[in-house]
Amino acid sequence: MLPERAGIIGAMHVLIPYASAPTEAVAQVLRDLSLPTLARLLARWSAQAPDEGDEATLSPPHESALARSLGWHGRDGAWPYAARAAAADGIDVGDAAWGLATPAHWEVGRDHVLLSDPADLALDEAESRALFEAARESFESEGFRVEWGAPLRWYLAHDSLDGLACASLDRVIARPIEPWLRPDPQAADTSRLVRRLQSELQMLLYAHPVNEARERRGAPTVNSFWLSGCGRFQPARQAAPRIDERLRAPLLADDLAAWAQAWTALDADTLRALLDAASSGQAASLTLCGERRSQRFEHDPRAPRSAWRRLADRWRSVEPHTLLEAL
Repeated sequence: MLPERAGIIGAMHVLIPYASAPTEAVAQVLRDLSLPTLARLLARWSAQAPDEGDEATLSPPHESALARSLGWHGRDGAWPYAARAAAADGIDVGDAAWGLATPAHWEVGRDHVLLSDPADLALDEAESRALFEAARESFESEGFRVEWGAPLRWYLAHDSLDGLACASLDRVIARPIEPWLRPDPQAADTSRLVRRLQSELQMLLYAHPVNEARERRGAPTVNSFWLSGCGRFQPARQAAPRIDERLRAPLLADDLAAWAQAWTALDADTLRALLDAASSGQAASLTLCGERRSQRFEHDPRAPRSAWRRLADRWRSVEPHTLLEAL
């Protein structure tokens, strides 16, 4: 999950996660969706080579695209988002390697274990801190430093987490977790340790008073955690893009009507403001991200454009759904 949230832009590079998904239902919504501002932008701006990938990468395209825009070095599943978030939470991250241990509900079914969206826990600070303290000994006994950052942000620090490849939380939410528990071949021992700690917390937290109270009121329990974003802190070497993440929640919830409404609003405000900025002579760029790949589009006011080219751009037509379905 990306740390920024945004609506109307405040910077000239906008990154949009969850712009599409590789399903026929999403494709149909996109074909019926009117996105006039995006259509104008795609017709006039320069398309950069797409960042190719697939649905099986540990890092979704929006996380990889943000990491590259920050000038980070790393690899799939090992971008240091935990250290970045911990620093933002006021934790002295130093030169330690950090991981984000998100408290979560693992729903055990007949054939799969699903990870519910942690946001649906509506975990308050008192509950989170009580569960965190209960889990502390399990982590510290294995040599981890532990820090509480927020109800859904627990942090672990240990040298073994340096560059440990883990599936992003955004890859796992509402999906069977088994395919995403594959060990990192470069750190198999640490991967096995994390898996053991996930199992231990299932037993440890089962009868915790916080969970017993949540069960009585029909709320989902916290019965494990998900580790992601491992690595040492890296400063941003370039300005961060502004991220408009309003498409995320409805797509993860498979609420395509709400997702379409969010796309319409985004087209009318964020993209309208971005296109207006470009029309006034400012440099601007847009990165669209799906589940398989991302693609960046740029407007450079210094690039020479003949009168004929300007006229051609005005009449050129691009169907957004064609591009979005390929992401």
